[in-house]
Amino acid sequence: MDCYYKTGDLAKFADITAEASEMGAKFFEYYAAVFNEGELTEREKALIALAVAHAIQCPYCIDAYTQACLEKGSNLGEMTEAVHVAAAIRGGATLVHGIQMRNAAQKISM
Repeated sequence: MDCYYKTGDLAKFADITAEASEMGAKFFEYYAAVFNEGELTEREKALIALAVAHAIQCPYCIDAYTQACLEKGSNLGEMTEAVHVAAAIRGGATLVHGIQMRNAAQKISM
């Protein structure tokens, strides 16, 4: 069965700059700089990226940062824990927005 997500498409990422090469070059320059070692190690940045990839549900990013994490020395336990951190933050963010619902309901009920 054909599907929307094709793993081979990740290799075409740079093609997105074809009609906007100046903006594309700036994005990829920034993107590369972000992942250079700084206050955080490349390994730590890859774990963060993996967690964010799960939170935003990007299958291409999940594939890319699973590989990056493994290449930079992370293990499956660390990677799984990072995904759980993302899930906890995502769940907490959903729940805390319930306060807005409660505030709105209270206002409407007055």
